[in-house]
Amino acid sequence: MTAPSDPRWPAARSLLGAPASGRRLVGLTGISTYHTSVTPRSWHATPTAVREALERFSTWSYTDQIDIADLVAVDDRGDVFDPDAAGGTERAAALLGRAPDVECHLVLGGDNAATWHALTALAGGGLDQWGLVTLDAHLDLRDGVSNGSPVRQLLEAGLEGRHVVQMGLADFSNSPAYAARAAQAGITTWSRDEVRARGVVAAMEAALALAGADGRAVYIDVDLDVADRAVVPGCPAAAPGGLSADELRQMVRAGARDSRVRAIDFTEVDVGRDSADERTVRLVALLVLEALAGVGGRS
Repeated sequence: MTAPSDPRWPAARSLLGAPASGRRLVGLTGISTYHTSVTPRSWHATPTAVREALERFSTWSYTDQIDIADLVAVDDRGDVFDPDAAGGTERAAALLGRAPDVECHLVLGGDNAATWHALTALAGGGLDQWGLVTLDAHLDLRDGVSNGSPVRQLLEAGLEGRHVVQMGLADFSNSPAYAARAAQAGITTWSRDEVRARGVVAAMEAALALAGADGRAVYIDVDLDVADRAVVPGCPAAAPGGLSADELRQMVRAGARDSRVRAIDFTEVDVGRDSADERTVRLVALLVLEALAGVGGRS
């Protein structure tokens, strides 16, 4: 269904490709990985669906009384061609590095393998200069190469475990072997109950202090299976009891507001599994707007 056109109600999709004109520039790149997923999924491209869903939102934040169109511009770089195939990381690097003057990159997955491609591409051999914060029900430290292994792969490539914080870990969704692997690597891990006890915004701020110590750049991975399955039916591994849509919204805004955050991805959405009302894809589109508002509010 096509949304009605109203010049007094500019749709958020109008942000894509708009000239910067003195506004903060944010890059948007699709990395639609799915071939190595532990859970079989459809080939449908989530990045395209999210871009289309932006038509359903405006650029005006009522709570803040700001129009993010006045603060940020989005350089939509398109999608990486066949990121799962050989050379996928190099193709990701070509798109992500096309213009180095962006303040923050937003990456639309794909499954969580997109995190490996994007962070490796951005770091360019300097992973030891980055920190990582994951909002994820899972540790992603599995053996092999899949959407369940990106954190382990990043550690092996040079990311330092003491600058990795994993938040929102779910009960009955991990194993003692991989929990021991996280502890051995020096990773900070917080269950979803611990995140709620801290307060979601305070938890994000504490995570950034650890991941971004010494002024290093930070990458935030938002795996939608950290959310309650009721709000993300298009996320194959989501379980009941996860974070709410509003908790995620607050955490993404708080993360994007920090100038050390150079990239945020949104992963683990299968458009082919989403509900008829597109609630999963629309949540990702909303989180993109929260990220843009956060970048626009940086001091």
